[in-house]
Amino acid sequence: MPKQNQRGLLLVISSPSGVGKTSIVSRLLCIEPDVVMSVSTTTRPPRPGEVEGKDYYFVDLKTFTYRLHQEQFLEHAEVYGHYYGTPKGFVFDRLNQGFDVVFDIDWQGTQQLAQTARQDLVTIFILPPSLAELAKRLRNRGLDSQDVVEKRLAQTANELSHWAEYDYVIINDSLDQSVHQVQTILKSERLKRIRQPYLASFVQHLRNSKL
Repeated sequence: MPKQNQRGLLLVISSPSGVGKTSIVSRLLCIEPDVVMSVSTTTRPPRPGEVEGKDYYFVDLKTFTYRLHQEQFLEHAEVYGHYYGTPKGFVFDRLNQGFDVVFDIDWQGTQQLAQTARQDLVTIFILPPSLAELAKRLRNRGLDSQDVVEKRLAQTANELSHWAEYDYVIINDSLDQSVHQVQTILKSERLKRIRQPYLASFVQHLRNSKL
């Protein structure tokens, strides 16, 4: 369990489709007990094997639009013709409990989070080792039709152009190495003074103590 006197952080991991961010996030969730996944709401139909409330909250466009107008989302975006949004309540509850909340979102959502929660935000962009390898991964994962794969590849150049907006950049040539690099970033960010609010009283106690 996370420390109740330590505020969590918002960890964004973004990349073009097929680079491997989902695999990195899945591994991270298995080995970091203080990290929880932010579950997005989406209008996209479920893919085979996806579970309601675990992978996404699946809603129709009317429901999504209503929640958007009620300002229930921390960020939202349209991606490949479908809408995605991050519910506010879940995120801030976990953050205040000391959990780190990881986001698998694109650059649009990241920009919105930066406007509303910059102090809590840590952003990582994942690059593919090559475009040829990216195309291979997209085709081999078998989640989308050939037309969708080609559409995703066509969007890659635009998505890659946002890499410099992120705090950290990782080239995902090896899953194990990439996960280790994300863990290193997490450890460093957790030690920042702003995420240890108890330090002020601790230092004051030290100053007032007598040998």
